[in-house]
Parts: sequence; structure tokens; C-alpha cells
Amino acid sequence: MKKTAYFGISLSSRKDFDEEIRVVNKCLKSFDVALNVFVDNHNFASHEDRKMKETALKEIDHCDFLIVELTKKAIGVGVEVGYAKAMNKPIVYLKKKDAKYSTTVGGISDFFIEYEDLFELEMQIKETVNSIVSELKK
Repeated sequence: MKKTAYFGISLSSRKDFDEEIRVVNKCLKSFDVALNVFVDNHNFASHEDRKMKETALKEIDHCDFLIVELTKKAIGVGVEVGYAKAMNKPIVYLKKKDAKYSTTVGGISDFFIEYEDLFELEMQIKETVNSIVSELKK
């Protein structure tokens, strides 16, 4: 069965990370892992906050691991990280080198990737996903 990675990023930050998500998706495909970028696949009205979070948590239930991009901090993504941890999902925390570190997310993440450019992101994602996929096969 094909593995799936849930990608957490705030809707307001999404447009700023097209290239990073493209790189992550390319790396995941090489391991036969599908990428689920939640904010790309769903559109909720502001009054549908409960429905949005219920849908997100259900998708986390069905993923194999979580990747979050928190160069720009986001409370909702932090909630997703906490939920994934409670569900024993491996968590990968990504951020650009010049961004502030989240001690909350960092403290419960299984992997931390700090990158300066797309090449560095690609190299670290490959290594991390290889480790996760190997562990999931056990």
C-alpha cells in the first residue's frame, strides 16, 4: 500500500512556499510516497472552522507521517503536530535557517530540517524520508 505524508502549512503562508513543496513532493515520489498538502485540497469558509479541523485530523489519522513547514509560525499547524504526536505519527519539522525556531514543535518532532536553499532542503528531505520509510517497513 502506498504511503502518504500529510503536509501542514498555514493557508496564509502557502503561496510563499511553492518551490519548497515542489521539492518535497519530488523527493517523496522517489520513495513512492504521496504528498497531501491539506490547504491545496480543501477550501473552507471562515464559519466552517470545526469542519476544517475535523477534516484535517481525519486526514492525519490516515497518513503515515506528517511534514510541517513552519518558517512562519501557525497555531493551527501546531495543533496538527500535537495531534499527530498523540497518534504516534512521525513528524518532520521544516524551517528556513533565518526563521525563528518553535520550541513547542521542535520539542515533539521526530526530525528537524533547517535549510538555507532548495538544494539543502532536497538533500535533507531525501535522508529523512529514507529513514522514515525504512522504519515504517519494519
